[in-house]
Amino acid sequence: MKAPSRLAVTVAVAAPLLLSGCGTQHGGGPGVQDSAGDERTIKASDINPQPREKVKDGGTLRWGINEFPTQWNRNHVDGNLAMAAVISNALLPSPFTSDEKADISVDTDYVLDAKVTEQRPKQVVTYTLNPKARWSDGKPITWADYQAQWQALSGRDPAFHIVSSTGYQDIEKVARGKDDHEVVVTFRRPFGDWQALFGPLLPADTNRSAQAFNNAWVNRIPVTAGPFKFGGFDQTAKTITIVRDDAWWGARAKLDKIIYRASEQDSLIGAFSNGELDLIDVGTSAPNYARAKATAGAQVRQAAGPDFRHFTFNGASALLRDRNVRQAIQLGINRQAIAQSDLQGLDWPIALLNNHFFMNTQEGYQDNAGALGAYDPAKAKQLLDAAGWKLNGSVRYKDGKPLDLRFVVPSGVQISKAEGELAQSMLAQIGVKVTIKAVPSDDFFTKYVIPGNFDITPFAYIGTPFPVSSSYGIYANAANGQSWNANFGRTGSAAIDAAMSRAAQSLDPVRARTATNAADRLIWEEVNVLPLYQRPQMVAVRQELANVGARGFDDLRYEDIGFTD
Repeated sequence: MKAPSRLAVTVAVAAPLLLSGCGTQHGGGPGVQDSAGDERTIKASDINPQPREKVKDGGTLRWGINEFPTQWNRNHVDGNLAMAAVISNALLPSPFTSDEKADISVDTDYVLDAKVTEQRPKQVVTYTLNPKARWSDGKPITWADYQAQWQALSGRDPAFHIVSSTGYQDIEKVARGKDDHEVVVTFRRPFGDWQALFGPLLPADTNRSAQAFNNAWVNRIPVTAGPFKFGGFDQTAKTITIVRDDAWWGARAKLDKIIYRASEQDSLIGAFSNGELDLIDVGTSAPNYARAKATAGAQVRQAAGPDFRHFTFNGASALLRDRNVRQAIQLGINRQAIAQSDLQGLDWPIALLNNHFFMNTQEGYQDNAGALGAYDPAKAKQLLDAAGWKLNGSVRYKDGKPLDLRFVVPSGVQISKAEGELAQSMLAQIGVKVTIKAVPSDDFFTKYVIPGNFDITPFAYIGTPFPVSSSYGIYANAANGQSWNANFGRTGSAAIDAAMSRAAQSLDPVRARTATNAADRLIWEEVNVLPLYQRPQMVAVRQELANVGARGFDDLRYEDIGFTD
């Protein structure tokens, strides 16, 4: 997998595979302390890393996925999905790649060198592109592709329905260097996470007009530049096929093809157990985990993901516009009970996540939740009383309307359904009614989460090695009439934006972490996203599969994936 989208944390229905990492050959991973106080070492990545010479040439990998994307431009707000990234990471360029420790280096298939060449008076980054790199239509990848992507994602033209302008809005210009394969990027103001930009890179033709940006990649993958190329969609069978690209200038892909088969999460484990699939993300379902482990010839690879499970609160909905009401709902939810329910039977430490940016296992993590992260139904009742929501029987009313929240979940995802039922029971104790609405998985994001057709909804954010810039769009305030883009909670503040901007502009990692935690404390007060726990990545695979699995921060090299003897 080439480097994932760096500009917005990718979303996942049940947190399918996107960012994962290091097998036992790489050594142990970070420590996590569970709620019982036991310290455990967990892997940073578990992909069965094997040298290319031990991987057989040829073969088809059957990969189960739990959504069938329609928008394949991952820089478009509708394309910011985990499964779109899983597939297109084999097809599209990105300048950088991450290892299991989240250390960043250039991906020499696309970029030979990239570095800050000036810091004063302005930050300048110079990229030296690999002259062999070409799009599948034969056009070379040049500075013009970088320039067009900056212009599309700068946020200056609202006709481009972008997922985030983070970083791009800080660029003053993108210019041609000494030739077409040198890109000179000059920033208006410092941007510490500059390596987060231009991945995935799309061709200039896509980014030069809003019409192409918004529509050219709907149910289409018109051009590629990776070890694999687009093979075809089968809307009836719900499959997406990619095939080896013999025009690829890098190491030849080991597999002949990969067929991704979309099905609801609960159906995937059956197909895997029956030998119809070679790889699926198990999610955090204990029954599915047990069933996968019991499948002959299979194993479940586990790693600490940069992923976190959460509830998003829609601050634009009529019932949740009052921040005090959102705080009350948050205090009425017992996160520890939900985490224990979600993770039971998975052989994984149960530890609450009390930060919106950093995972428990990342440097910079600190608990900023304070009293707002506690389970405090008494305080929740006080806040609701003060907000004018008075108990009438078992449910609170205001102006004749009940406090009845729509908890939207994707159908076939049992963990989401269970979370909804737990929240329903907990919130009933403070006089809040919760109505669980199950919707088709393929519609969950595009028809419900993105347009704001919910009150509360659970899913997972899939992070990157860049905690600030990748999360910026989730919490950025909509100003000057612009859309909320990736901020599905539709709440924010100038103070949060200022703290995130300080973090993003700092080239000093210590100062950046301090500013990030300042933003985090403010987000806990705003109640946009309620973090639950750092999600384990659990990927069921045929045991002979190499160089794929639970990868943490490690970017898979698709050309190295294959079967061993």
